[in-house]
Amino acid sequence: MADNPRPRKAFDRSIVEGSVARAVWRLAWPTVILNVVGGLQGIVDHAMVGHYVGYVGNAAIGVSWQIFLVVVVFLSSIFTGMGVLVARFAGADDPDRVNRTVYQAFLTTSILSLAVVAPVGYLLSPALLGLVNATAEVQVEALPYLRIMFVFNFGMMMFFMLSGAFRSAGDARTPMRLGIWYTLLNLVLNVVLIRGLGPIPAFGTTGAAMGTVIAGAAVSIVTVALFFTGGQVITFDRAMSWRPDLGIIRQLFHFGIPAGIQGVAMNVGGVLLLRFVGSLEQSAEAQAAYTVTYTQLFSLVSWTSVGLMGAAAAMAGQNLGAGKPERSVEGVRAAAGIGLAGAALVGGIFLAAPQLLLGIFGMDDPAVVDLSVQLLRYLAVSGFFITVALTYTGGLQGTGDTRSPLYISIVSQVVIPVGMCAVIDAVRGLDPSDIWLAIVLGHFTRAVLSVARFRQQKWRNIQVDIGDAQRGVGPNTS
Repeated sequence: MADNPRPRKAFDRSIVEGSVARAVWRLAWPTVILNVVGGLQGIVDHAMVGHYVGYVGNAAIGVSWQIFLVVVVFLSSIFTGMGVLVARFAGADDPDRVNRTVYQAFLTTSILSLAVVAPVGYLLSPALLGLVNATAEVQVEALPYLRIMFVFNFGMMMFFMLSGAFRSAGDARTPMRLGIWYTLLNLVLNVVLIRGLGPIPAFGTTGAAMGTVIAGAAVSIVTVALFFTGGQVITFDRAMSWRPDLGIIRQLFHFGIPAGIQGVAMNVGGVLLLRFVGSLEQSAEAQAAYTVTYTQLFSLVSWTSVGLMGAAAAMAGQNLGAGKPERSVEGVRAAAGIGLAGAALVGGIFLAAPQLLLGIFGMDDPAVVDLSVQLLRYLAVSGFFITVALTYTGGLQGTGDTRSPLYISIVSQVVIPVGMCAVIDAVRGLDPSDIWLAIVLGHFTRAVLSVARFRQQKWRNIQVDIGDAQRGVGPNTS
């Protein structure tokens, strides 16, 4: 390879040496900050749409995102496979294979995003909206939003993929800085495009989608440029071949496909729950409550939990690559402890000030408010379970055990909540509280099974192999 303009930044060895708790926090806090900033942007979007379009707009964004995630989450399975390889190679202090892995993930994501997700998503959008029982007025708002997200998904997917590469390599601060710029740009664009400004008309709900994809494209270009200019923990070289490296791609999908199926299963479960919500007597009101309360306010828990999930994955994978599996265990436990403290704080806010939180979104319809307050009470409990589930899922996936979370998710996010709702609906008809309870029981099951599986420690023997001279990176390397 040709020399990079600037020398490569060294991997952060504090991840595999020194204080475990400090290493977990160094990995987690930048992602938590990024998630908070990004989540606030989503809250602003919903608040603006709620004020300028009404709760129908909130429901439209909610059902569109749920559908978008079902289709796109399979593409993001590549990110999980990449994260496993990058963390393992970074732990073994092997920058060449880190760079090669990320580059092949970049090429693969580009092809799938542009050639598969965009055209298929555009064509299937009307049928998918019908699947979730979206009312006619919600579908009017949701269809252009969903089609824009599918057709122009490339920038957003690329940004998430490259940010994940940085975090798996131990650099959580660079994606945080890029993500803040992404969020600020997205926020400015959405303020202009949702409500209009000067000669720019008000696009309403559609404007929220336009701002998201434009900001994603702009920041992803900057991120790719960083890889080529050097000075990062991951670097691309202009001499790199465009030819696919089948050894790496096989491993990307070997570790990633179970995570992709897991994501699809979880989001299919979410879509089916939305279908049940849409079948309630006050369907539009219930979907608006579900969208704002579960997908937005519950993010106050998931922002921290997802950051800790990434930290747990990097800690587990890098320390396994460095031959220190006991530090992998300690890292996941430390991440779960931090998550529980955060869930307790947020749960207290849900119980103490629900009306204040809902007022941010302009939710003043009495039926919507009543349903939202009821759901917040359930989610105050569910936060404890989901943070434990996510941190231990990160530990499993970071070590390369991506199949166990798949099976756990099918049971906990599909079989239990959807099965419970289906049985109750057939016996006496559903009440909103039945759906809210099903969500909590699903999260509880996921937490218990994830902890139990990780403690078995079968992940210690998982090896990776990209088909080159150095085979099997891990504690049992042959």
